[in-house]
Formats: sequence, C-alpha cells, structure tokens
Amino acid sequence: MNVTIYHNPACGTSRNTLAMIRNAGIEPTVVDYLETPPSRQELARMIADAGLTVREAIREKDTPYADLGLDNPDLTDDQLLDAMLTHPILINRPFVVTPLGTRLSRPSELVLEILPETHKGAFTKEDGEKVLDAAGKRIV
Repeated sequence: MNVTIYHNPACGTSRNTLAMIRNAGIEPTVVDYLETPPSRQELARMIADAGLTVREAIREKDTPYADLGLDNPDLTDDQLLDAMLTHPILINRPFVVTPLGTRLSRPSELVLEILPETHKGAFTKEDGEKVLDAAGKRIV
C-alpha cells in the first residue's frame, strides 16, 4: 500500500502516527514537510480530502500564527495557504495520505481509519496509552 506521511520528527503525535503505520506492516514515504513542504495544490487537496477547512489545518501552538495576525476572520483561504507555504510550521501535522483516504492524524490513532487491518500486534503510544491489543485490534 502506498502511504505518505507529512512528518515532523520533533512531534510526538507525528512519531506515534508513523509508528502505527509501520505497525501495520507498511513502510511509508516520509516527507519532512518543514524541509520539503507540499505544493500549494497538494496542500489544498490534502486539506479538502481530509474534510477540513484551511483554517482547521493551521497549527497555532508554537508557530508565528498570532504574530502574523492569522486569527483575523477576514483572511481568505488563499491568504492562509500563502502563510502556510511561507511558514511550513503552520501546517498542522501529521497529514497521512493512503488509497483509503487522507487524515490529519490528531490524535494519532485517526490514522487507523485509513490503514488496512494488518497490524502486527499491540501498539502503545509514547505516553503509555494503549491503542491496539495483542491481536492488533483497536482498544476503545
């Protein structure tokens, strides 16, 4: 299965998402989006395919969001996309694209909605939260 994750290795949610993909027996294409941001068209498509608005896909925490005045409700989607492409740290993460769909995997277990059920056993997130049992089934 062809899977792409737009990853920030400094982000625990992104690391957990990547580990869950690998737990499903898939080695994804890993794009460090801070170094290699998606094109405008790719970013807009991911946001739309994930069922989000552009504003919902912007990361506010630990970014120049407030300094850039991006909380202004009069800003257009084009203006917000421009800011995200100029400052990739504003792109919320991690976006994951698979043949089964696209998700902004926050929380990380949202990635399970777009992966095949081929998990290789239990999975526990970095913070100790158990997500999959020994049979690879989701713990609810």
